[in-house]
Amino acid sequence: MDSNGSELPDARPAGRTPLRGTADNALKIVVVGGFGVGKTTLVGAVSEIRPLNTEETMTKAGEGIDDPSGAWGKRSTTVAFDFGRITLSERQVLYLFGAPGQERFWFLWDRLFSGALGAVVLVDTRRLEESWYAIDRLEHHGTPFIVARNNFGEPTHTLEQVREALDLPAEVPLVDCDARDRESSKQVLIELVRHLAARVEAAAQAGAPAAASTVEGTTDPSPYEESTP
Repeated sequence: MDSNGSELPDARPAGRTPLRGTADNALKIVVVGGFGVGKTTLVGAVSEIRPLNTEETMTKAGEGIDDPSGAWGKRSTTVAFDFGRITLSERQVLYLFGAPGQERFWFLWDRLFSGALGAVVLVDTRRLEESWYAIDRLEHHGTPFIVARNNFGEPTHTLEQVREALDLPAEVPLVDCDARDRESSKQVLIELVRHLAARVEAAAQAGAPAAASTVEGTTDPSPYEESTP
């Protein structure tokens, strides 16, 4: 499987999924990574609403600007961001923002990172070098993140080899996923929540000031696990 699958049909019903009137605590997670790694697909897989996509058809005008060589079969590309929503509880709502992967849209990333609880860096092992900028910007902003290897086929490298290639610290989780699969993508978000909870606990034990990730209720991944169908 060589395509990232972002052109797969949306199986959700066309009707609206209303936001609960009791929801008063909004949380934000960003999905970032290189061009064609599957960010749009992951957001669409877990969103309870039909996701907002700012995708445009790829044309010859983009030749020499975008490099689609590693994303064979990709026919459209995100030009602003993807947006999805997940209701965690009566009060908590998680908003997902998928960042555009092309270098010419990287200037949007800093705005997307603003106010984010954490981030998922989605990587394609065929083009790992395209993930370095995302990791660098997240570290620059001090945004907690995990890395998810989106499997486009049988993995040819171990996770430890990927960790070494990306020079990831031991405390940064690295997981496998299939961005097309709802359950697999959901587990990525749960892993991020667990990582945030571990950081909060470590900071509390060290007597450090509470980080942004101590937003009420986010230290327990169970609301996501229970409320997401």
